Amino acid sequence: MDYKHLAELLYPDVRMTPEEVEAKYPPRNLPEGAKVTRFAPSPTGFVHFGGMYQAVVDERLAHQSGGVFFLRIEDTDGQREVDGAVEALLKTLAAYGVSYDEGVVMNSDGTLSEAGDYGPYKQSERAQLYHVFAKKLVAEGKAYPCFSTEEELEEIQATDKKAEIQNTDWHTAAAEKRAAMLKNRDFTIEDVRRHLENGDPFVLRILADGDPEKKTKFTDLVKGNLDVPENDEDFVLLKSDGIPTYHFAHAVDDHLMKTTHVIRGEDWLPSLPKHIQLFRYLGFKMPKYLHTAQILKTDENGNKKKLSKRDRGAKMDDYRELGYVTEVVWEYLLTLLNSNFEEWHAQNPDKSAQDFPFNIKKMATSGCLFDFDKLNDVSKNVLSKMTADAIYDRTLDWAKDFDPDFAAMLEADPAYAKAIFSIGRGGKKPRKDFATLAEVKPFIRFFYDDLFELEDGIPEKFDRADVKAVFEAFLDGYDPSDDMNAWFEKIKKIGESLGYTPDMKAYKADPDAYRGNVGDVSMFLRVAVTGRLNSPDMYAVMQVLGEDRVRGRVAAMLAAL
Repeated sequence: MDYKHLAELLYPDVRMTPEEVEAKYPPRNLPEGAKVTRFAPSPTGFVHFGGMYQAVVDERLAHQSGGVFFLRIEDTDGQREVDGAVEALLKTLAAYGVSYDEGVVMNSDGTLSEAGDYGPYKQSERAQLYHVFAKKLVAEGKAYPCFSTEEELEEIQATDKKAEIQNTDWHTAAAEKRAAMLKNRDFTIEDVRRHLENGDPFVLRILADGDPEKKTKFTDLVKGNLDVPENDEDFVLLKSDGIPTYHFAHAVDDHLMKTTHVIRGEDWLPSLPKHIQLFRYLGFKMPKYLHTAQILKTDENGNKKKLSKRDRGAKMDDYRELGYVTEVVWEYLLTLLNSNFEEWHAQNPDKSAQDFPFNIKKMATSGCLFDFDKLNDVSKNVLSKMTADAIYDRTLDWAKDFDPDFAAMLEADPAYAKAIFSIGRGGKKPRKDFATLAEVKPFIRFFYDDLFELEDGIPEKFDRADVKAVFEAFLDGYDPSDDMNAWFEKIKKIGESLGYTPDMKAYKADPDAYRGNVGDVSMFLRVAVTGRLNSPDMYAVMQVLGEDRVRGRVAAMLAAL
């Protein structure tokens, strides 16, 4: 077979040589040890949590080494592409602070453009590059055309799938597959010429040379040392429309764009034999691979399964709607990515998660468990350390999108809202009252008259005459200018006059000797003022509410009694 002649028949319009292409993509001028990584999603829908998981690894490895992190859009599957998916992707990356150095960018007017010298950064615009290397492989006898009809190809795929599902004899299935492959290889130049003259479409297949019984040593930076079988499958490089498969595009693009580290999910491990052979055939140095652990969740039966796109939390847009701030998502991702992050964070409480020295060696080798309880714990810690101004700004921003009425309340009196958020904030042990911005309104609603309601009642075991007497005495002596000590002394005296002791030790030793304790007296007032049995510090709450609201609410409950 005259392979050079075959290459000219298949790709007569390809005049550029591989050497000329290489010249357009020179080595990057980076310091020693700098890593070049890429996030390469397909625009087929929303950004999955697992995708963000990998994007954070890409970003950390590149930027902590003084390297380059770029965004490539793998839009070679036009049938699955979703309108607006690229724009949504860019907004999501921006929202979560995942910054990249090159790639597709969104302009201020909403249009898309590119930044960087190694583009195009959309695979659909790189077709001519793939064809140059496809022609090279054909000319070297390493790839060949397959003129099988779509129906024949679908039949082969269906047969393979059925055999796999039914777990039929592997050797029989392999033999049938091998026979079909050898049949595809059996053609002449005249056959090719005739097909082309008839306008018959073809796919380009690699000419596999591997023996699946033999193993290749391979080192994955997460999984460690692996024994990978050689590839014996003539997999497709270019589809009938000339668009490359992931395998071929990945090899060409990552070589030309000088990617040093490829981060992807462990579900791509079965493709390693294909990529090892493809890089060898093309004469390219393989990048280093990190196959990250799958993100798992526990189902209602306690079983662990892969986080599905239908699961709550799988869609990155969900976090914004649920009220999780970006810092929370970052920290939670790092707890999953590096086993030592929480220890580091405890030792460096004032540092940003961005300062954490990410380490490949600390990555999990098996499934990472997604857990909303853990996410909420992280979120409570993050929100508790924010200033009142920061919480106000974040809550207002969230409410404008998801609760406009609440946003209007916050904007009507920012100073009042910030005073609310200041309660219990700061110090070594700040309050951790809410895990998300969506929980802020239910927590602080009692501060707003339009939202205030009695959620809890005073327990029936307490004599209503006592409760009434507490309210009356409180209203007689209440002075908002009292400091906390003076305020509490008045509460204790009111209780003592009614037989409610301020001595908690004495009460615990002999509760039957008293009508109650000072905590019970405070509880009566708490329910009247906040409508709840539990609330932040009552003195601070009353100071924020102001005299009119405090007197009005206590008087209202007194009247109801």
